[in-house]
Amino acid sequence: MVIELRASDTSSMPGLTLRPWHADDLDALLDAYRDPVLRRWTRMPVTDLTEGRRWLERVRQDWADGRRFSFAVVEDDTDGPRLVANVVLKKVSVRWPEPEVGYWTAAWARGRGVAPRAVTTLSRWAFAEFPAMKRLDLLHQVDNVASCRVAQKSGYVFQEVLPARPPFPLDGHRHSLTP
Repeated sequence: MVIELRASDTSSMPGLTLRPWHADDLDALLDAYRDPVLRRWTRMPVTDLTEGRRWLERVRQDWADGRRFSFAVVEDDTDGPRLVANVVLKKVSVRWPEPEVGYWTAAWARGRGVAPRAVTTLSRWAFAEFPAMKRLDLLHQVDNVASCRVAQKSGYVFQEVLPARPPFPLDGHRHSLTP
């Protein structure tokens, strides 16, 4: 399955494309995961080639299973497309009528509106692709202030504080978006 989504461009911001991850994204994935901030907020950090290949294979298998859809977010650049983020729709099944949206942004792309644009694009795609969905949830730890802002900018409304549960040591927030 080949899916390519374009994030809405706003004036002077570079265009974004959301597409399935490719094997040749390995070097860019490893570069992104060298960032200690990114590693802090992710459950499955990638620290070497073996983990990177495993991560890409897991993403490919998730697509094939139809339960989790991770998109590489690439930015149009004068030197060619550059990986800037990842967005994912997870827990897609009849048992989970409210799947979750997750994301990370590479250090070099933070603070430029990449995450809200990518999350908004993924959310629109998810509601169009899975019309039975009642809502999408975006979860983050309470101390992840940047994720709270991304949720708000993407139209997700704060719903509740969630109690801490492994592997997350602190309480969390649940933000939701309905079609």
